[in-house]
Amino acid sequence: MKVSSIFVILALCLILPLTLSAQEAKPIKLPVPQTSAGMPLMQALKERKSTRAFSQREIPLQVLSDLLWAADGINRPASAGCTAPSAQNAQEIDIYVIKTEGIYLYDPKANTLIPVLAQDLRGLAGKQDFVKTAPLNLIFVADLSKLKGPDADFYAAADTGFISENVYLFCASMGLGTVVRGWVDREPLSRAMKLRPTQKIILAQTVGYPKE
Repeated sequence: MKVSSIFVILALCLILPLTLSAQEAKPIKLPVPQTSAGMPLMQALKERKSTRAFSQREIPLQVLSDLLWAADGINRPASAGCTAPSAQNAQEIDIYVIKTEGIYLYDPKANTLIPVLAQDLRGLAGKQDFVKTAPLNLIFVADLSKLKGPDADFYAAADTGFISENVYLFCASMGLGTVVRGWVDREPLSRAMKLRPTQKIILAQTVGYPKE
């Protein structure tokens, strides 16, 4: 093999990973949420439960879009109102999405996943074994700078609870499993997610198809 050919091969080996990383880092435009799907509310309440055994089956992009919209998406575009209430209408809770290929920030106004890190960090999303293999983990992060008064932590926790319950009801309605969790490695996960000092991880929630 010629020396020039070796250099070409080496150059491709160096460039290709960078190209793949750049592709992975692109924002993901989510499909328009399908708001007419699922079962009636009372039936979803009847079916609501926690699941801790998940298959590794990936969640389709349409289902992910519907899930995030149900969690805390925009349901009144004229006023930017959301599906979940928030204290002082601060809308201080951000939803970070941890998938096998990386971490994303959900932008409800653009209905887009904004890449944060192209790396599988499901192992940091919680300390239970099922977290590392489930296809999706949601991380609920409060930006406390958006809340006024001494009760910011209390309000942020309450607002996270509203979003989490929306996720539970959506999952019950669509045949998905989920469980909300407080057992999270917050410090290393915060560093990996590049959170600002005013941002605080409140809870995490694993989502996936139940393991048969």
